[in-house]
Amino acid sequence: MKKAMISQPMNGYVQDGIFETKRKAVDYLESKGCIVVNTYFDKYDNSIIQYLNKPLYYLSLSLLRMSACDVVYFCKGWKNARGCKIEHEVAKAYGLEIIYEE
Repeated sequence: MKKAMISQPMNGYVQDGIFETKRKAVDYLESKGCIVVNTYFDKYDNSIIQYLNKPLYYLSLSLLRMSACDVVYFCKGWKNARGCKIEHEVAKAYGLEIIYEE
């Protein structure tokens, strides 16, 4: 079975919308026989996060999870999200299968 991650814009989106988009992506990927790796991070180490660039910190966690994946699914709007664009370049550079939300 292939492992997949979801790359989706988060900045400026309400939590309910993020979860609904993620649910649809998970349903699609699972219907294709993929195991979906969680890249939604809602907890962090309070002792260090205050000193970090938070978006960069979360991107680094996402790239770490990507290293265990075969597939990356890009949700609509990814071209306008800084982190998603970086994830896209990494996925291309490392030969991962890329799927775009229709």
